[in-house]
Amino acid sequence: MSFKDHFSTQAATYARARPTYPSALFAELARLAPGRALAWDCGAGNGQAAVGLAEHFERVVATEPSAAQLAAAAAHPRVVYQQSAETVSGVADGAVDLVTAAQAAHWFNRPAFYAEVQRVLRPGGVVALVSYGFCAITPGVDALVQVFYSETLGPYWPPERVLVETGYRDFDFPFAEFAFPAIAMEHAWALDEFADYLRSWSAVARYRQARGSDPVAPLRERLATVWGDAGQKRRIVWPLAGRIGRRM
Repeated sequence: MSFKDHFSTQAATYARARPTYPSALFAELARLAPGRALAWDCGAGNGQAAVGLAEHFERVVATEPSAAQLAAAAAHPRVVYQQSAETVSGVADGAVDLVTAAQAAHWFNRPAFYAEVQRVLRPGGVVALVSYGFCAITPGVDALVQVFYSETLGPYWPPERVLVETGYRDFDFPFAEFAFPAIAMEHAWALDEFADYLRSWSAVARYRQARGSDPVAPLRERLATVWGDAGQKRRIVWPLAGRIGRRM
């Protein structure tokens, strides 16, 4: 299976360290959907969104092209995982109430994905493309992370990352669109938990492959000077963005 694989090498870190989506997001998407029978979560990674959807839908099909990501996926009795690309959902025509892609749509062949979405959504069905970019912690921490993101990792970000920075506003979306709700992810993490999250970034993996060293380790030392006690849990906020629409 050919796909842009930026996360298989750090699948275990991704599963352990990525933030989880708030229940309010899935409650809102379920409210917009015409039914609660079936959701398709595309580019599911190791199930961060699929498991949240399963609290509202009778069945969730979660597709992901990376075998390593699926091997780390969170089990849930109403989630069925399958290894496939964004062009192949494996579900019947008009069977799906909600399609989601959480922090994944920027990697897709979007015309082919949209064709599959149109095929599987029932009349009035909803599609939601969710993303998150920079988090906010404290001004001192945020400034160091911004330099790390832009300067240390700048050459190693795949070009699709720009789409995340703009909240997916810069690509076509052939659906009757809703305003994206004002919802954010929030976690309280110690310094090493935050450093683990940074290691899950695609650009960090590309840096390590190109240069043979971990760029997060020296950043972690700099962050320690502004974090305070490394064990102190700091509030971290990631505003969510993206596109939500109904099948026309």
